[in-house]
Amino acid sequence: MTTGPSRKPLPLVMEQPRGRAKPPRHLADLTRDERAAAAEALGEPAYRVKQVATHYFGRLVRDPALMTDLPAATRDKIVADLLPTLLDPVRTLEADRGTTRKTLWRLFDGALVESVLMRYPDRATICVSSQAGCGMACPFCATGQGGLQRNMSTAEIVEQVVDAAGVMARGEVPGGPGRLSNVVFMGMGEPMANYKAVIGAVRQMVAPAPDGLGMSARNITVSTVGLVPRINQLATEGIPVTLALSLHAPDDELRNELVPINTRWSVHQAVEAAWEYARTTKRRVSIEYAMMRDINDQAWRADLLADVLLSYGDWGWVHVNLIPLNPTPGSPWTASRREDEQEFVRRLVAKGVPTTVRDTRGSDIDGACGQLAALDA
Repeated sequence: MTTGPSRKPLPLVMEQPRGRAKPPRHLADLTRDERAAAAEALGEPAYRVKQVATHYFGRLVRDPALMTDLPAATRDKIVADLLPTLLDPVRTLEADRGTTRKTLWRLFDGALVESVLMRYPDRATICVSSQAGCGMACPFCATGQGGLQRNMSTAEIVEQVVDAAGVMARGEVPGGPGRLSNVVFMGMGEPMANYKAVIGAVRQMVAPAPDGLGMSARNITVSTVGLVPRINQLATEGIPVTLALSLHAPDDELRNELVPINTRWSVHQAVEAAWEYARTTKRRVSIEYAMMRDINDQAWRADLLADVLLSYGDWGWVHVNLIPLNPTPGSPWTASRREDEQEFVRRLVAKGVPTTVRDTRGSDIDGACGQLAALDA
């Protein structure tokens, strides 16, 4: 069966291009010890950095004029050194009556990334980017078609979350002031290919104020297309985030086409790593599966998917999240027929695999899963 244009195997080296300048150092990049060293370099007592951190993480404030507990003579200098501007908003688009907001950001070197804030009745979720572009080359994903520009820094990732938390706190989303409750690493990039910065950002999110945002690790989801060594490493971090494995096919023949990294780590290797993560952390894993008409939505593939997952046990370690394919420019594929989607769900549930269909948001502003392309036009 032909699934699309033939593709060369993905290179085994997935690092960002070398020779790029690094973003300015930011408070969110620093450990507690490094913050003390930063204060010393500024000629300030260590508690000054703690004061700035309290404003940034606890009060979601960046404006030095609002940090009146800092000495007026050095306030601007301290804040400029610890909180340099990392993300400049280019534009914000809204959908779903303003409860979905997609922001295009320009980074210090001109690279563009996007984040999406979604408010629901019971929660508010920010979908963050971890790389400018993506090197995984999945042909149905707009981000993957643009290639990888560079990894984002820990602080560039955290800044997306702090901005969203501030937007919620100030009541800028319909529904009044609220709290940002969830973070999903499902924006631009492959989080596990930028592992150090992503884990650094997660640690800043879960650390209690003033060291971080004080969020629950259980409300943070880290997705991956299946970088097995990094999944294994994540299981040892002691941070019980939710792991989401973007599988999209239960057989190697098709997944080699849809998710080229599968030529390095197969379906069974990726699923086994996910199972080990669930076994180690006692956290249920989410299997992400984009439904593509006549490509991966056949009933027999639902049966095969269930068999693959249940071969590791039926103790509730996994949940399947079906995603109606979102349209991207030039893509030859479309979303599954409603009846095929329903049959896929029926077969998974009949075999005892918990399954839901994602409530897709923001597709009309190219803000849904697989649509982020960061186009400045």
